[in-house]
Amino acid sequence: MDVRRSLSQHSGPRKSPFEVLRRLAEHVTPDTGPEDPVRELEERVAGLLGKPKALFFPSGTMAQQVALRVHAERTGRQAFAGHPQSHLHVWENQGYNALHGLRFHPAGDRNELMGLDDLKAVHEPLAAVVFELPQRDIGGVLPEFGDLATQTAWARSTGAAAHCDGARLWEAQTGYDASLPEIATLFDTVYVSLYKGLEGVRGAVLAGDDDTIAQASVWRRRMGGALVDAWPLAAIALMGMDVNLPRMHEFRDHAQALAHAINADGFAHTVPEVPSTPLFHVHLPMSRHDAQRAAQHLLQETGIKLFLYARSNPDPGRTSFEVSVGISGLEFTPREVAELIRGLPSRV
Repeated sequence: MDVRRSLSQHSGPRKSPFEVLRRLAEHVTPDTGPEDPVRELEERVAGLLGKPKALFFPSGTMAQQVALRVHAERTGRQAFAGHPQSHLHVWENQGYNALHGLRFHPAGDRNELMGLDDLKAVHEPLAAVVFELPQRDIGGVLPEFGDLATQTAWARSTGAAAHCDGARLWEAQTGYDASLPEIATLFDTVYVSLYKGLEGVRGAVLAGDDDTIAQASVWRRRMGGALVDAWPLAAIALMGMDVNLPRMHEFRDHAQALAHAINADGFAHTVPEVPSTPLFHVHLPMSRHDAQRAAQHLLQETGIKLFLYARSNPDPGRTSFEVSVGISGLEFTPREVAELIRGLPSRV
């Protein structure tokens, strides 16, 4: 189905093969060697995060499993902790256990941010604690920087590594009065995604100290991730760093304007009320199935893709969806988005 405009960052014309290849042709020159983009990407991410070394991976799933495996081998411990709605646990078929024999401890309430007391309630020695910034599945909320520093310091004091699930770290930085290196220094390892806020095709980078990344490179090869011809993925990510990364605060500001308009309209409301990053959730007084039907009809009639999917709610008469503002989201005015959302029941 033809998507002419998309509020969702992960679909629409900018993600089409033709558009991606057009932009790629502007970036790659006759002098570009197949190893150059990957090397440049790794060095650039390491520099942005203030880490000694970084390593490209074909997927974030692989990068994070490798990080946890290395921390487990280093500590001799098989357990790690994180938020109950950690991406590692919810979206990856528990690969940490199936492939690496690791155990996950959900810490805290599934609908609230993880706190220090939640971590202290985990009594098994941990190889690592995973911190997802922002916490996507509860609305893209962020812990206060001081709380984050306290929790990562506690993890390290117990012999556990502090690992950052930074799939949206580029966006998360806009919610802190701290630089990327100041955030990254709280963690032993940091994973960043290349295809979300940066609009790459696929891929991830894991950053850390020299020894950790050297061990990670062994596991990357064992898991089939040492791709010889990864240059297209790296080159497209480098384009995102040039174009998208400098605009993250602009995306955050537009997300706040969208949320303000949605909340002022009164039909729906956002979580959080004032987004601290370009990511937030919209909660609707509709069932999940009705919302999805309405969004499908909207797409058929107008070519506008409002969201990827609707999320379930304990109340079957309510649902929510995610908004992650990027370049395509800037095409929508706050008033337009509020009106599109209010009009969903009429399209069921």
